[in-house]
Amino acid sequence: MAQDIPVYLFTGFMDSGKTTLVEETLFENNFGDGSKGIIIMCEDGEKEYDEAKLATINFKLVTVEEEEDFTPAKLQEIQDTYQPEQIFIEYNGTWGMDKLLEAKMPEGWVIVQSLATVDSTTYDLYMNNMRAMMQEQVFSSDVVIFNRTDDDTDRGHLRRTIKNINRKAQIVYERKDGTIDERPEELPFDINQDVIELTDADYAIWYMDAMENYKKYDRKKVKFLALVYNPDKLKKGVFVPGRFAMTCCIEDVTFIGFKCKYDREEELPHKSWITITAEIRVEFAREYKGKGPVLYPISIEPRNRKMSLCIFRKKSLRKVKKSYTIKRCAIHLFLYSAEKENRD
Repeated sequence: MAQDIPVYLFTGFMDSGKTTLVEETLFENNFGDGSKGIIIMCEDGEKEYDEAKLATINFKLVTVEEEEDFTPAKLQEIQDTYQPEQIFIEYNGTWGMDKLLEAKMPEGWVIVQSLATVDSTTYDLYMNNMRAMMQEQVFSSDVVIFNRTDDDTDRGHLRRTIKNINRKAQIVYERKDGTIDERPEELPFDINQDVIELTDADYAIWYMDAMENYKKYDRKKVKFLALVYNPDKLKKGVFVPGRFAMTCCIEDVTFIGFKCKYDREEELPHKSWITITAEIRVEFAREYKGKGPVLYPISIEPRNRKMSLCIFRKKSLRKVKKSYTIKRCAIHLFLYSAEKENRD
């Protein structure tokens, strides 16, 4: 049986900092530790590798210039020729990720970590004009590194949009001078209140923070306006209070909510509005595939409210009246089909 050969995958558009990250990993952090390795470079960016310098740490550079050449046969040829003990792949940001992730790797090759580099100064431009390609770059990444940031960078906006695409990703902010920005992100509400009261604009921010940093909300109390998800097929004693939200455009519309344990859930009509005050308890939940925030109602008040939508925008959140059609809605780890909604 072949020994596992670790493969480290670096994704991102050209000039997003992939080559710099690879070099920093190999030379500054002594990652290679003398083991025989290769870098499979799939695009020529502004920065080039120094092959003589790579040789000093027992690494070689292999180039694959065309997407059609990135095949299982080519990868096997590389394996047979170089017999590497570790592999770095600097993937071309314009190539389809499915070609890489679904490719049959040579025996023993195992992708152990995927890192995506993103230029924070052009991120919104790419998301607005090349959204599908940008999402592909970060969808399966373990780490997303935003570089070229400064004190004016809206880190909350960047984090929310990435977490909407890839919840598990660790996010790092690198300043223009190469240092890491480790400042804590400010929240628009006070988590030390006896009851955390959320405005419409705060809900989506709180949802993302509570799902990512659930431990700090354990036994906290929260109050917010919610739309009830409680179809007949949902198991007894549970409903989901939440809101519709989107990050960039209407295709992103998603119902985001939390598991809520309530023994009188049959009294809450599906798609009705309520103001809920609840205690948050961190528990294992099958729906979360691990631990997460589960709500226990303290009070529930019926409300009359037309459908509204929370929208993530750079610098702020705002809500607009619903004027769209929802054909399929996804609730976090509760997937369901929803009836077609007409304009209110």
